Amino acid sequence: MSYRDTLEFLLNDWLDVPALSARNRFSDHSSETFASVFDTCERIAREKFAPFNRLSDTEEPHFDGERVILPPAAHEAARAYVESGMLAAAQDYDVGGMQLPCVIEMAANSFFSKASIGLGGGGMLTSGSANLLMAHGTGLQQAVFAKNEFAGRFFGTMCLSEPQAGSSLSDIVTRATPDGDDALGPRFRLRGNKMWISNGEHELAENIVHLVLAKIPGPDGQLVPGTRGISLFIVPKKLVDETGALTGERNDVALAGLNHKLGYRGMPNTLLNFGEGKYPVRGGAGAIGYLVGRPGDGLKCMFHMMNEARISVGLGAAMLGYAGYEASLDYARQRPQGRPVAVGGKDASRPQVPIIQHADVRRMLLAQKSYCEGALALALYCARLVDELHTGGTAAAAEAGLLLDMLTPIAKSWPSEWCLEANSLAIQVLGGYGYTRDYPVEQYWRDNRLNMIHEGTHGIQGLDLLGRKVTMDGGRGLALLASRVAATVARADAVAPLAGHAKALADTMAHLGRATQAAWSTGVPDEALANATPYLQAFGHTVLAWIWLDVALQAHAATPSDATRGALQATRYFFHYELPKVPAWLRVVETRDDTCRTMQEGWF
Repeated sequence: MSYRDTLEFLLNDWLDVPALSARNRFSDHSSETFASVFDTCERIAREKFAPFNRLSDTEEPHFDGERVILPPAAHEAARAYVESGMLAAAQDYDVGGMQLPCVIEMAANSFFSKASIGLGGGGMLTSGSANLLMAHGTGLQQAVFAKNEFAGRFFGTMCLSEPQAGSSLSDIVTRATPDGDDALGPRFRLRGNKMWISNGEHELAENIVHLVLAKIPGPDGQLVPGTRGISLFIVPKKLVDETGALTGERNDVALAGLNHKLGYRGMPNTLLNFGEGKYPVRGGAGAIGYLVGRPGDGLKCMFHMMNEARISVGLGAAMLGYAGYEASLDYARQRPQGRPVAVGGKDASRPQVPIIQHADVRRMLLAQKSYCEGALALALYCARLVDELHTGGTAAAAEAGLLLDMLTPIAKSWPSEWCLEANSLAIQVLGGYGYTRDYPVEQYWRDNRLNMIHEGTHGIQGLDLLGRKVTMDGGRGLALLASRVAATVARADAVAPLAGHAKALADTMAHLGRATQAAWSTGVPDEALANATPYLQAFGHTVLAWIWLDVALQAHAATPSDATRGALQATRYFFHYELPKVPAWLRVVETRDDTCRTMQEGWF
């Protein structure tokens, strides 16, 4: 079964995406137009991205003192992506978009992530930056910056972390001092340093639009502590006028250096200095930036882009896992090694068999399939919720928004952890060959290792889930998720081959609920959150079991084929091999185990 077949089964049969064409926003579309979009993206990914995946890894971006040098293939891939229209795929027609459903946009982008994520990651940042401005920017900011990002004239970044702060955004010290007003918004001068900025410097587009978090000093000149003082600013690399035309002025944003990463090497990752005076502009030092939204609302605005990016990170992780799965599956079918063990032992006179005939190799391949296809299904489900949020009725949209809040930490973290494990298994399937650079699976592992870190580390997602998401609104989000799980369990309970899975999921969901209550039973956050990561893992596995059971219901109802039998077997694998891990994770959560919390520094 090809990836395209898997994708279309999930979209058309499981999520019933063609039904979206009945909604006004998508009424110009049909299954045929969706397929045409996939055809285009699949072709571009095959021709402009996949052949250069290894090149993007070996010919890293480098700085010659004046500019960042990328191989010609990177420029060609970026140009082809822009020309495809995918930067604005889900946007309104009047801003150059296609008004595609979010779920189709994400599915189409998956082809690029699978082909070469190091070449294709910049598109996610650019469309995410423009989407943020469409939600929180002024009309002129949207016209000048967002629309030019959608058109591919400008590319975008998100500038949050700082060398001394990392994920602790309350401790950022980049400051923004008022510098007057103009048509593009309240003008400020920014001074500070931003670290780990993907696509922070390049020449893939006319301009780079940095979205920068900074603090506005109070009347005493001091920065407001915590996150309350954080505001958001548009800081273009090159200044523009009210029509979006370049003025010829270089803003005071300077590349301090490139970070040399384990993987994901095709995209420049940078340390940027804002306002150091290397490029004085309009009379002095200080990068010119324009306020987005209200002062102090910077983190609230930025979360619009961060949450979108988190789902995209999860999909990217799934695609890297999937690429490794495909490579190891192909290898296992062709590599002869070993012979079957009969009652009397191995018969050395018989020919060797392809390693896919060995049960342990099938175990590793089946694990990869369950991780990667499950992660893909989860990402598409979340994208489908976005469409419901924007085009569903009032009640349906409210439920979709609440469920999306609950699932975002899982959609980011679960694929990042378990599709990385899939990449590790792909290396194992190839054995010694997998550990060499002569085969692609080692690069997929290195590329995927980033995803547990960026857009909020694994630990941060756990703290967000247990510390905020499951308790918000009196637990309404968790209750809604539980009701969706219960509905799937009820349907599966009536299908004999799935009834055992239904009971296992119902029992696990009940255990998760008890553990959540037990974690917070003392009301002491330090006790509850000490085991937030095991809670995240348990929660994620429970969600994926639900996703697989729901997919299995569709597969069981369909005409039997290799594809449906494969989905049912992957479901069986997940319930037999993966779901039993959940009680061990929950045990330390519900007992508020203090092993890690009470460990003393000197004991290490």
